[in-house]
Amino acid sequence: MDRRSFLTSTAAGTATTVTLLNPAPAQADSPTDGLARPVPDQSHAATGKDFPTAGGNLGNHNHSSLRRITTGNVRGLGGAWHVNLENGSTASHQQCAVIAQDGVLYLATTQQNVFAVDGRTGGVKWRTRVGDETTNMRGLALGRGLAFTISGDNRVHALDQRTGAPVWSRELLVEDQGDPDCDPASGQCGGSRGGLAGAAVYWDGLVYIGTQGSTAGARGRGYALDAATGEVVWTFWGTPGPGEFGHDTWEGDTWKTGGAVCWIHPAVDPELSTVYWTFGNPYPRTDGSTRGGDNLFANCLVAIDAKTGERRWHFQSVHHDIWDYDGVMSPVLADLLIKGRKRRVVVYGSKTGMYYILDRATGKPVHGMEERPVPQHAAQKTSPTQPFPGGEPFVETEPRLDKSTRPVPFYPTGGLFEAHWDRATIIFPGAGGGADWSSPSFSHRTGLVYVGYGLINSAYSNTHGGRVNTARPLGEYFAGGLAAVDPRSNTVAWRREGDWSLAHGNGVLSTAGGVLFQGRPDGVLTALDDRDGSPLWSWQCGAGVNTSPLTYEIDGEQYVAVLAGGNGLPYPDVPKGDHLWAFKLGGTVPQAAAPTPPSRRNQVRAAAVTGATAHDTVTLGRIWDAARSAPGATENLVAQNAMSPQHLRVPRGTAVTFTNPPDNRSAHGAVSFFEAEFDTGLLMPGQSFTHTFDTPGEYFYNDPVAPQSTGKIVVH
Repeated sequence: MDRRSFLTSTAAGTATTVTLLNPAPAQADSPTDGLARPVPDQSHAATGKDFPTAGGNLGNHNHSSLRRITTGNVRGLGGAWHVNLENGSTASHQQCAVIAQDGVLYLATTQQNVFAVDGRTGGVKWRTRVGDETTNMRGLALGRGLAFTISGDNRVHALDQRTGAPVWSRELLVEDQGDPDCDPASGQCGGSRGGLAGAAVYWDGLVYIGTQGSTAGARGRGYALDAATGEVVWTFWGTPGPGEFGHDTWEGDTWKTGGAVCWIHPAVDPELSTVYWTFGNPYPRTDGSTRGGDNLFANCLVAIDAKTGERRWHFQSVHHDIWDYDGVMSPVLADLLIKGRKRRVVVYGSKTGMYYILDRATGKPVHGMEERPVPQHAAQKTSPTQPFPGGEPFVETEPRLDKSTRPVPFYPTGGLFEAHWDRATIIFPGAGGGADWSSPSFSHRTGLVYVGYGLINSAYSNTHGGRVNTARPLGEYFAGGLAAVDPRSNTVAWRREGDWSLAHGNGVLSTAGGVLFQGRPDGVLTALDDRDGSPLWSWQCGAGVNTSPLTYEIDGEQYVAVLAGGNGLPYPDVPKGDHLWAFKLGGTVPQAAAPTPPSRRNQVRAAAVTGATAHDTVTLGRIWDAARSAPGATENLVAQNAMSPQHLRVPRGTAVTFTNPPDNRSAHGAVSFFEAEFDTGLLMPGQSFTHTFDTPGEYFYNDPVAPQSTGKIVVH
């Protein structure tokens, strides 16, 4: 591991360059255009006039055979209609994947309302409230004339698809109540019952429902319910109990609160009668000291008998995870021609920045798999090796100084599987890096898998002794892009990087017309050329687009629709809303007003303290006491906010004094990054340093001794 501390004064611009890993494409049908052709007939047909399930089809292709909208005419798209589903509320984010059947759109809001909307006019056909406890609503399933959804009070509901009238309701997750005094953000709680999560999926009389809560110590499980009655047909546990396969991969009783939740919807292969479900990280998420072993089925893709719930095979992408590298994504089931042989595969992977391409029937790697030695830490009980698939990652696997992943100074830094313990250590990809939970697309036209990714560092330590997980270091930059991966070789066909992380619900839709659609956290929906990612069209939707676009057809007219409501990750300030949009060629409804975009830098969000209140002084190693408007009385070496005040606002020309109180026991300092505005050097207890701020701006700084402690000075 690189243990150097450094300071860079490189200007903090955002990445806008395009990296094409293949030559510029030739004609669309040319075999030399860098696309993964020929594409065989697929077991899972592309969607057409309908888009009936989250992911489009049961293979999660997010691909449509509609071709009226093309690369040549997409610039003619305009608003067909627009509706605010929750009276214009900006209080909640929205993550629901909208679906369409017979000209009607179905979706649910975080506010717990389920809607059927006329796909031609935007008129609400029915609206049903399913609960009062808000939660992420990520998509409905349709089957047997019913619409299936979850609610925040851990119930599954079946509504009449025509009227929205309730047909049945089933409560799940009732046996444990959890710890009401726990802060789940710490990842160190334990005993939570968790909650229902993910889009519902229907197939052949069963409804599949997932769960969330791994950071609070919930025990993960996936459910199959009888679609007619709501009765539980089977339960698959993310952490196996006594006598079950994989139970011996958990130390002691840690399986009881082991996490491994399946919070994104699965894929289904009807021919193999198999459900492919991804399970998340173990609990505690960054402290492996108590849960020795590989911790199955955390960080696994599990192939499950769709009717019985029996495990058929599993693949674990990260053994004994201590990095929050849950590979929770909707698996993609694709049929490929590899060396003249048709292979039916499942494409799995996310935060590690690597795809694991496996045979759907056996789970065996299609491109090989190597268990490589990785850095070790005895206290963390790290796995000696981790799996690396054949091919190449679709993003880098360690921080870089020339882009947004340049590390905040003074942190230890490392690559993909760098170990950590008492010192917060920066790694990339991190919890928001790689592909995270963006919904990918497999194009029947190009044979490529398209996935949005994030360029976001994480910094982890254990949480003993009052330490906190810094997760995303304050002051760092966020960015991301879109990658096209050739699954025949697991290599990158092209990659386009830009200003925004596109890994948190920013799903990709591909079409037979050669157009990709993807939303951004600044509220913009984009249309891109599927051959190289070049931009073709954009539209301001009024709130962050952290959902998957869809396309459908009514009376020969092709529409594109999307729900724009924002998200909370990785940008806490993503603009939120309730905008449901539909577009068509020649549409006349104008764009929304652009909202304030999120900060591309991970902000210090403490309330500003004026220079007059703080006497133009920052006290190092102390947490600000807001009640007293004064520095705290005791030194702190582990918190992120041990600068008093953490957020100082002063006029231009102010001389600010940084002081290490004489009753502190440690040296401290304050060093500006990445602007190199000031550097106090190390100050021993009782020493001070003064700097005059002559240029308006925003200046982040941290402590070389305790780098997670970060402050911000705003000069106006």
